[in-house]
Amino acid sequence: MISLARHRLTPAEAGPALRALCEWTPADAPGGGLHPGDVGWYLRFDDAAVFLWSDGALPVAAGFLDGPVLRVTAAPGADLGALAADAEELLQPGNDWSDGLPVPGWEHEQKESWLVMSWTPRPVSSRAEPVGEADVADRVLVQRSAFAGSTFTVERWRTMQRSPAGGMAVEALVRTPEGEPAAAATGWFAGTGRCGLLEPVGAHPDHRGHGYGRDAVLGVCAALAQRGASAVSVVTRSENDAAVALYRSAGFTVVRENRDWARPRRA
Repeated sequence: MISLARHRLTPAEAGPALRALCEWTPADAPGGGLHPGDVGWYLRFDDAAVFLWSDGALPVAAGFLDGPVLRVTAAPGADLGALAADAEELLQPGNDWSDGLPVPGWEHEQKESWLVMSWTPRPVSSRAEPVGEADVADRVLVQRSAFAGSTFTVERWRTMQRSPAGGMAVEALVRTPEGEPAAAATGWFAGTGRCGLLEPVGAHPDHRGHGYGRDAVLGVCAALAQRGASAVSVVTRSENDAAVALYRSAGFTVVRENRDWARPRRA
């Protein structure tokens, strides 16, 4: 008999969800739709809401609404049907995609897919440096320059660092020879012998084409491997040729291709 309960966690309460996700993270590439690092990056928002499903005292799934997408990772052997039935209460019109949790009656998205890519630890050379207190404004500058519409701020960086996931974050910044911030990456440690995650990676538009983004990626990968990560994964849109080329140049290989579950379109 399943006694499934769904808990809505504030950022300060997200620790149990993070610990469960770490426990479910495999050695080679993240399973489901969510790595603990995805939650860590989400916790830059003060109003973030993380859902934890439990069967009695045992966590069985964790997730959050990433805009219109419900992203979920379930424990091995969890009853996905029961989880989906409960999750449908969260899937109001407009929340039309599910990543990691099959929803009855929904179909795989046909227009867009995601590549899960993995990096195996090896010796690397990189110009990246860890992000210190004096570098935070430049790290934020790279993010805002790299992604149109980014709402990242120094305060949101601090909010993320204060969250229960703050200790999992590994950040790298690459500068030009003149000292200008050129590229940055954030990685997330899920535990010794488990796969880490890159999220996000960005290069300043004024400094692209010089290998700075690759150095940021390799700097984070090396730092995660030093902490004990068995591999590092990144997920990118399959049609994002520039990103796929960047990760391949850094030694990533494609593990699988994912497609979200989509609400059927009305004729």
